[in-house]
This record gives sequence, C-alpha cells and structure tokens, in this order.
Amino acid sequence: MDLLDWHRDRLSARRLTVLIRQLPHDSALNRELHGEAADWSVTDHLLAAAVDHLAAANWMFASVNSEEGDQPDPPAPVPRPSYEQPETGDEETPGGDTEETAAADTAPSTVQLARFFG
Repeated sequence: MDLLDWHRDRLSARRLTVLIRQLPHDSALNRELHGEAADWSVTDHLLAAAVDHLAAANWMFASVNSEEGDQPDPPAPVPRPSYEQPETGDEETPGGDTEETAAADTAPSTVQLARFFG
C-alpha cells in the first residue's frame, strides 16, 4: 500500500479512511494516538481486575483476622493506562459544593414528583 496512491487518485478517501480505522490495536498509529492504552488488550484488563479483586479479598481476610488497632492499609489497584491517581486532600469540588449538596440540589421537588407519577 502506497499512500501516494491517495494523491494520485488511485485510492479514494473513503477507502483510506476504512484502512486507517481497521488498523490493529497495536499499530504505530494507535500507539501514537492512545499511548500505553493501545498496548492493553481485554485480557490484560481482565487480569488486572482479577489481581485487584484478589488483593481486596486478602486485605479483607487480614482485616477481619487482625487486632482492632492493627488494621492493614487497603491495597492499591494495579495501575492501568486510563487510571488516574486520586488527589489527596480534603479539597472541595469546584463551585464550593460538596457531593452531598450537589446531589441534594438535583433532587426533584414534590411538585415534580407528583406531576411525574400523575
């Protein structure tokens, strides 16, 4: 496949688009666009989830069978390409609302509930 064929009108734009969209997940273009996430297959994600669940089960077992003041720290999840580290600290959400007040603001009023249920 020669990309000059597209400039020479031997390859249509539609065919070129189809070829690009059907590139394998480990292609250089996908690695450039998606970074490390392109290297992770479904199997890799499932394996990371299994490791996380096993670590959580071991942590629960250790927590239940340890002294009350000697609780182990919860396990850290296996880092994934799309996993972002949670920010530490007690910062408020943008706009000054906490999650509880934001949820309370979106709750329907009694008039709206009565209108919905008829």
